[in-house]
Amino acid sequence: MNSGHRSDHSGQSDVDPADQWVLDPATGEFRLDLDAGRRPRAARARPSVRAGARAVVGGRSARRRGRVVRGRRVLAWVAGALGLLLVAGCGGAFYVYRHLNRNISSVKVQVGDESERPQATDALNLLVIGTDSRVGLGRAYGDEGSAGHADTTLLFHVAKDRSNATVLSIPRDLMVAVPECRTGGKRIPGEPRAMFNTSLGQAGRDPGCTWKTVEKLTGVRIDHFMMVNFEAVKSLSTAVGGVEVCAATAIDDPYSHLRMSAGRHVVQGEEALAFVRTRHAVGLGGDLTRIPLQQQFISSMIRKMKSSDTLTSPGKLWDLADAATKALTVDSAINDVGRLKDLALDVSRVNARNITFTTVPVLDDPTDNNRLVLKPGDAQQLFAMIAADRSLTEVAQQPSATPSPSPSDSAPEPPADADTVRVTVRNGTGTPGQAGKAVSVLRARGFALSAAGANTEVHQASSVFYPAGREDRAQAVAATLGLPATAVRAGGRPGGVSVVLGADYVGAGGPSAAPTEAPKDLQRVRADDTNVCASKAK
Repeated sequence: MNSGHRSDHSGQSDVDPADQWVLDPATGEFRLDLDAGRRPRAARARPSVRAGARAVVGGRSARRRGRVVRGRRVLAWVAGALGLLLVAGCGGAFYVYRHLNRNISSVKVQVGDESERPQATDALNLLVIGTDSRVGLGRAYGDEGSAGHADTTLLFHVAKDRSNATVLSIPRDLMVAVPECRTGGKRIPGEPRAMFNTSLGQAGRDPGCTWKTVEKLTGVRIDHFMMVNFEAVKSLSTAVGGVEVCAATAIDDPYSHLRMSAGRHVVQGEEALAFVRTRHAVGLGGDLTRIPLQQQFISSMIRKMKSSDTLTSPGKLWDLADAATKALTVDSAINDVGRLKDLALDVSRVNARNITFTTVPVLDDPTDNNRLVLKPGDAQQLFAMIAADRSLTEVAQQPSATPSPSPSDSAPEPPADADTVRVTVRNGTGTPGQAGKAVSVLRARGFALSAAGANTEVHQASSVFYPAGREDRAQAVAATLGLPATAVRAGGRPGGVSVVLGADYVGAGGPSAAPTEAPKDLQRVRADDTNVCASKAK
């Protein structure tokens, strides 16, 4: 579209879209003026406010004839989408006023004691939950009245320098440990082995339970959650005027009711929902082949939201803002439009070409071929990359203010009696040889009585146990291995310190020792890839 704006080589305009919203003195409301942004600021006439209207400077609301007058700066952002999309903001315009605030639903989640959670970082981690709840939807989608599950779950990781993002899909059929959680004043027991999707809706579990499950699974600290349902897919896809998708072959799925010929299509409403729900007629006919299809849809949605066709349309912007805020259930820390706006602006800094969708590496469950388990090694490698803020796209990382110390520089001084401390290290990382490597590090740092114990089942978080009177020694062992102080716990056997290495263990150098390359054969879709097509089930 040729709007006459001066653009750089990337095609992005140098005009701030917010400057194109001007007050019309005849109506007392703001309107879009595409020429306003190109006029020098000094040459722009200051609009007058008609008598009887009350304006408040600084973005606060104003009233005229009992109506709320829309705020001046409009932020184009969008959150949500089929239980999988979320904030894909763009720097544009967005009406911030009480109507939108009233649209938003929120939940106060309880995510456990701070000592049990992964360490906080400057990266941004959003948990996006798509629930298949049928509450209030009648019989149109089956399972009438079902409270729903965590049917589609994404961990949206935005890098510390906001140069890239990784969006991790967690299969609903993955067998995981669902930890104990609390909903209001109710304690809900955990389950040592359950389908991931039961972390929501079952036994009264709320999004806080899914939040805790994902932190335990990945070792990545979550900052906020957003949840959407079936209606969100329909309303958001309609608000942007449809989303382009691609089918490699004709699809006829009697379960989702998707009937689509081969080729490219623009879908919205019920057809968009059918597209993201279909699984029996694509790929291998299961959830693992539905996930890339959903990733295709979200990527296309992000591109559509960032397009000039959306940003220069007041009607689409309003429809999108209204639909997105109605679609969302969020945690109470971001339960108003202002906070969501700030969050969206943060996320919007990432270019679509640097957003990579991927899926947790899994294998068929040997005890049930309808279920999945983590692929040992590969899953932990990917989790460690995300926790350490490693990108899956090739981007120029912004330099840190101070260089990261090398493992030898950052290693703490061992206690004077380190050679008298018995340390037993057991490997629960899922990667062979880690206990032996840890023992070598400990011995090199003076813990001469360190030894490797028997391997154990995979643990997501590392632990250092100490007996009475040995906490200081346990803290020294943890620091030597690059483990956080929160990993140290009472309960070790008398006479020594016991270490269980978990999937969060990345070596004695801490995050600097995290893997820099993704596992081989990792499934991935880049958000700017327009050549992804759904294939017919085999």
